Amino acid sequence: MAGVIAFNKPHGVLCQFTDERQGTPRPTLADFIDVPGYYPAGRLDFDSEGLLILTDDGRMQARIANPRHRLPKSYLVQVEGDPGEEALAGLRLGVRLKDGPSLPATVERIEDPRLWPRNPPIRVRKSIPDSWLRLTIREGRNRQVRRMTAAVGHPTLRLVRWSVGEWTLDGLPPGVWRAV
Repeated sequence: MAGVIAFNKPHGVLCQFTDERQGTPRPTLADFIDVPGYYPAGRLDFDSEGLLILTDDGRMQARIANPRHRLPKSYLVQVEGDPGEEALAGLRLGVRLKDGPSLPATVERIEDPRLWPRNPPIRVRKSIPDSWLRLTIREGRNRQVRRMTAAVGHPTLRLVRWSVGEWTLDGLPPGVWRAV
């Protein structure tokens, strides 16, 4: 039976076990997870937070990571500004990105989810409000959610992946993992 680990990746952690870059080392998965034989099933950007699934089963890893399986991934997204119905409709229909149109997303406005503090904090501008969205995609292109919100005029300030398929971040603090 395949083993699965759910990890709440903090902001500023690489989604790999080593840092190939020369210079000052950056935090990696090895700083948090000391279980041999597990590998990330997909990626989460260095500056994004939230649920990362790791497994010891190569087939499961491919099924989770490969966009053709269209596993839903849900994000809590703090965006600049106050997206109107036109911007939300654009996300629901799919937006044109440089690498082609995105598939339609499920999106809704949500209240501030009162997450843990982010280190470093997001930039705040007193003259520009911010809003929270729950956005679900079934792809997984490079920086896709950030590019989608920017395409409708509302750049992402903070991005937290909340779920991948049936697995969620519920009750899992940043930097902590659990077997699921």
